[in-house]
Amino acid sequence: MENNHLTIGMKAPDFMANSSSGPLKMSDYKGKWVVFFSHPGDFTPVCTTEFLAFAKANDQFVDKNTQLLGLSIDSNPSHLAWLYAIYMTTGVTIPFPVIADRMAEVAKLYGMIAPNVSTQETVRNVFIIDPNQIIRAILIYPLTNGRSIPEIIRLLTALQTTDAEKVVTPANWQPGQPTMVSAPKTYNDLLSRENEPQALGLECEDWFWCYNQKNLPEGIKE
Repeated sequence: MENNHLTIGMKAPDFMANSSSGPLKMSDYKGKWVVFFSHPGDFTPVCTTEFLAFAKANDQFVDKNTQLLGLSIDSNPSHLAWLYAIYMTTGVTIPFPVIADRMAEVAKLYGMIAPNVSTQETVRNVFIIDPNQIIRAILIYPLTNGRSIPEIIRLLTALQTTDAEKVVTPANWQPGQPTMVSAPKTYNDLLSRENEPQALGLECEDWFWCYNQKNLPEGIKE
């Protein structure tokens, strides 16, 4: 089965498809961030919990100028029936489009099928796409295990913080915690950080390992 291999930094392929909200194109969302995710199938237990979790977090994504967009290799009538069943069971309305991809055309375009696992359904892919339609992050979960929506929000926030503040974020970073700067690229930059970190607004453990001074943890402050 032909399956594209997309990587971070590539332009997100455009497509036109039908969805639970009507026809759409990926390019419709230019100017917004997009969290584009696939699920193995409608009327399945793990996928249902994921859709409920995404729906409950939808306002957080909207606040971050981000559109959620789901997909599976199911028909549009199947999507509609499943979304209605979720509403009737839980009272939760799924507020984002779910793409119908019965012939797996979009799934193949985005490499959402892992043929060594299944050729009949997608695995749990997540593509975080920026307002210029560039793929910034790719997460892949197996059929058997649901995604952590808080982690997807955390990564999205980290990417947006990186773009806005020209910084990098350390392991386990959470919004409001200190950010870092990349390692220096020249010897003069190295000396500046070694000799005058405070003047640069930095607190450094070593010349290559520097935090921005804002909101530094107690263990890092002098």
